[in-house]
Parts: sequence; C-alpha cells; structure tokens
Amino acid sequence: MKNSNISRRGVLIGSSALAVGATFSTRVLSAAPPATAITPQLIEAAKKEGKVVWYTSIDLPIAEKVGKAFEAKYPGINVRVERSGAERVFQRLGQEYASKIYACDVVNSSDASHSIVWKKAGILEPFVPEDVAKFFPVEHKDVDGMFASFRVSLCIIAYNTNLVKKEDAPKSFADLLDPKWKNKIVKAHPSYSGTIMTATFQMARDLGWPYFEKLAAQSVMQVQSSADPPKRLALGERAVMADGNEYSIFEIGEKGGPVAPVYATEGSPLIVGPSSIFKQAPNPNAAKLFTAYSFTPECQQLIIDVGGMRSEHPQVKDKPGRVPFKEIKLMKDDPAGVEASSDEIKQKYSKIFRV
Repeated sequence: MKNSNISRRGVLIGSSALAVGATFSTRVLSAAPPATAITPQLIEAAKKEGKVVWYTSIDLPIAEKVGKAFEAKYPGINVRVERSGAERVFQRLGQEYASKIYACDVVNSSDASHSIVWKKAGILEPFVPEDVAKFFPVEHKDVDGMFASFRVSLCIIAYNTNLVKKEDAPKSFADLLDPKWKNKIVKAHPSYSGTIMTATFQMARDLGWPYFEKLAAQSVMQVQSSADPPKRLALGERAVMADGNEYSIFEIGEKGGPVAPVYATEGSPLIVGPSSIFKQAPNPNAAKLFTAYSFTPECQQLIIDVGGMRSEHPQVKDKPGRVPFKEIKLMKDDPAGVEASSDEIKQKYSKIFRV
C-alpha cells in the first residue's frame, strides 16, 4: 500500500487560502447560533433545492440506508452519497476547495480532528440542530456550533469463530503478540482510515510505539479501510483482526457471519464521527435539513439498529444482544492530539509496517 504523505497542514493551507472569506485563523467565535428546528419552511426550501451531497466515511451500505431513510421522509430531496475512507475524504475536500470546487454540502468523518482543521480554515457553516442543543453532551458538540458527534463507534479486536474457539481468542492487545497469531492477523491503515488514524493515536499514547513494532513482527496482513478487516475475517482470510470498526462486526455477525467482537482489557479506542455543513454548500437548506434529521432519535436509532453505531442521544437504546456501551472500557478520545500528530503517525506507522 502506498502512503500518499499529504500533510494536513498542506491541505489546510490549500483549502483556507481560496475559500471565500477564510483565513488561516484559530479565532473562536463568541457563541454557537440558536438551535434550528425542522420546520415546514425549512423543508420547503430544501425541496426547492432538490438534493443534498453527503461526503462520508461510513461504510457505503450504511450510508445509503441513511440516505434512503431521509428520502422517504422528505420526498423530492435526493441524497447523493460520496463515500471514501476518512483520510481520502479529507484530501479530496482540500483539493476541491483549493480549486474553488464547492460540491459538498454535508461532511461526516470518522476522524474528529478533521473538523478542527476545517474550523481553523474558516470553511464551516455554524449550525446547531435542535436535538443537539437539547440532548447532546457538551463534549460532543462544538462550542461555536460548527460540528457535533453524528456517530460514535469503537475500534476493536475480533476473531473468526470458525477458526478460533471463544476460550482461545485474544482478550487484549497484548495477547495479539503471542507467536501463535503470526500470519493470522489483519489490520487497517491510518493513512486511509480516519478510524484507524484515531485508534493508532490512542494506542500509541496508551501502549507506546514499541507495541506496534512487536505487532509488525507478526507478519500482519495490511488493508485500507476500517471496514476491510471485518470482511477479511468473515471470509476466513485471517483468524483475528487487530483493529477494525465494531459496526461491521455487528453487521456481519448479526447476519450469521462467523465473527465475534473482543473488547480489549486495556480499553477499546473510541471513535467520534462529527458532522458539519460547509459555508460554500451548493444546497444550503437541504444541508441543514439533512443535518437536523441526522441527529433526531429516528436517525440515531437507525444508525444503531441497522448501522451498528453507538450514539450520544439519550433517547435511543442499545440493540439487544450487544454489549451495552456503558459497560465497555474505553480509551480516551483526543481529536486535538490527533490533529497535531497525524503526519508523524503516518510516517512512523509506514516505517514500522513497511507499507
């Protein structure tokens, strides 16, 4: 796998220099705007635009289900899903804004540090959905109303139940270093996946880079997206995944696939996926309606039940059969830390795993 080595600072400079009214500033606004409810007037304005373009790193089948649910609720407004790995979404938007191409209305990334970069660049439109204002914890909504946590997920260990007995499965990240797992592990890459970028930061902070050096000696199969390890696991190409998104394991396992999750004793990396609207959104009213809908209990329950996500909305429930979110030991999320060290993470990781 080739690492593109496009730095966040380079992308930020490119996007901020040409965005209308943008400056390379970290100025904090005085306060978030008032909360916006879904009104007949907003719906009518969105229908006149007729579409919304959503850039996201959620696995495509899940993103399309969210889009279809929105279209069913608001007939006449088409959702165009543009799905890629979070780091690719970030690079694409930087390149588009540098070229004065404003195609994206709403963006959702599995790398929360992207929202910090876009906010610094001055290219986000402040918008606070009513549900976010009323129900979401303060740590899951930007003080200036630029973004909020549309989804929360975990990056976990998992195993193929046809190849590994439950009692023999690894229980921790340390267990993956056992020689018996050599040539049997698959994992994803932080240069492609925002989930893996965030997870790598948290694990390097909590376990140290020597952990990754030892893991690399296990002859790990390297793939791209955080959705790839669960798929390779289900196919039996590897017995264990060292990282990958929890929601794909749910999706496969609940359809009868031979996979099972493991919540590491050291803690599972917490992945926060904020959503934002761009200032240059070509369909601003549809963008607002789609974003407001995204945070309703209806949509939040959908991404839990169908998408295997977790949610910070207090009016939704964990799906029966899954380990409750509150019972899982978590590593601490730190988007600012990821933003500050992302280029270093990519370089160290590529050197260690030679990819």
